[in-house]
Amino acid sequence: MSAPRIPPRWHPSPLLFASAGVHGGAVAAVLAQAQLWPWALGALAANHVLLTGAGLSPRSRWLGPNWTRLPSAGAAGPARVALTLDDGPDPEVTPRVLELLAAHGARATFFCIGERVAAHAALAREILAHGHTIENHSHRHLHYFSLLGPRRLRAEIERAQETIGDVTGRAPRFFRAPAGLRSPLLDPLLQRLGLQLASWTRRGFDTLERRPQRVLDALVRNLSAGDILLLHDGHAARTEAGTPVVLEVLPGLLGAFAAAGLSPVTLREALGT
Repeated sequence: MSAPRIPPRWHPSPLLFASAGVHGGAVAAVLAQAQLWPWALGALAANHVLLTGAGLSPRSRWLGPNWTRLPSAGAAGPARVALTLDDGPDPEVTPRVLELLAAHGARATFFCIGERVAAHAALAREILAHGHTIENHSHRHLHYFSLLGPRRLRAEIERAQETIGDVTGRAPRFFRAPAGLRSPLLDPLLQRLGLQLASWTRRGFDTLERRPQRVLDALVRNLSAGDILLLHDGHAARTEAGTPVVLEVLPGLLGAFAAAGLSPVTLREALGT
């Protein structure tokens, strides 16, 4: 039996380190000269606006490490991209997504919602049986996820981690926040749990956009090696004919990969695990 992995020590990002200094400096200034409180309050307000802006930017690294592209495989490495699908598994859409991926010999990373994995356990295991991976997308996909306090935030992530691990036999290695929104509390928690935050290079907003061509155009524009692309097998928008948009987009997107000589890999493959 291998020794348990020891989580790395958390190191705050430069922004969080600076924020701690602002808070400490504001308190010290007011204690030294009470009349400085308006300036101290203004500094704290500006700091919190900056922190909020960082949390509302899914691709930001200001709050901690965040994969927006695949790490370089080196000059001799294959030209790789990562296709990621969020919010499943969905019993209507996900099996058809798996068929399309199998037809193109493509692997993908599914960021699944914990309670959906529990409800559709056989489908979750089918995702893995097709050679794909399942990662953590929180347990309930709360719209106010970024506003959760420490205890509820930890519960959302840990419960999904345990559910996915119990159902599939493989604990997630990556985490993606609902809608990509997060707070400064997330990064230290992910490091303690051994999870890597991953967002995306670009997305097609396929939960809102009903026109498949517009979604495809957004995904293939400036397509290059190292891209992480986002689609949804859960909460998928529907075309006017009632077809989930993702099913109309995938054939063209996978064809674009092949035409560009790009090999779709899972995030774990890019990580080397």
